[in-house]
Amino acid sequence: MSRVKEKSLILVEQIEPRILAIRGQRVILDADLAELYGTTTKRMNEQVKRNLSRFPKDFMFLLTAEEAQAMRSQFVTTSGTNPLMRSQIATASKRNIRYLPYAFTEHGALMAASVLNTPSAVDVSVYVIRAFVKLRELLSTHKELGHKLVELESKVSSHDEAIRALVAAIRRLTQPPPTTPQKRIGFHVKPEDKP
Repeated sequence: MSRVKEKSLILVEQIEPRILAIRGQRVILDADLAELYGTTTKRMNEQVKRNLSRFPKDFMFLLTAEEAQAMRSQFVTTSGTNPLMRSQIATASKRNIRYLPYAFTEHGALMAASVLNTPSAVDVSVYVIRAFVKLRELLSTHKELGHKLVELESKVSSHDEAIRALVAAIRRLTQPPPTTPQKRIGFHVKPEDKP
C-alpha cells in the first residue's frame, strides 16, 4: 500500500468517530472541525460568522441547549462502552460550555475549509469529505442488509407454513384409514331364506 493511501486511511479513520448524527443529519462539531483544520474553534467560528451567507441551514446549525446537554450526557454514558467515542469524549470534555457548538454538515465542513483558506484546512477537507462519504456508504449497505433480512424472514415464515402443511398431509396419509364395518363379499344367504 502506498504512503499516500495509508495516510488517507489513517486520516479518514480518525475523522469518522467525530461525525455524529444530530437532527437526522451527519455532522461534525465546530471544535472537532477546527482541530482537524489546524486552527482554534474561536478563529474558525469568526471566519464562519464573517461569511454567514455561505452557510445556509443545511450546511451549518447551532445546537440547542437541550441537544448540547444530551450530547454531553451521551458522551458520559458511552465512554466505557465504545472505544470509537474516545476522541469525541475528549473533545467534549475540552469544550467551553458557555457557548453552544455549531454542527457542520458535509457541505458545511467543505465550506469552512474554503473560508479558512489555509493549506492544512484545504488538505484535510478532502479527508473529511471522504469520511462523510464512507459513512454514507456504510449506512446504505446496512439499510440494504436490513431489507434483505426482512425479505428472508418473510420467506422463511412462508416456507415454515408450507412445511407444516406438508407434514400434516404426510401424517394424514400414513395414518390407517378409519375403521368402518366391512361388507362381506359374495352371495349372502339369510337364515330365513334357507330350505
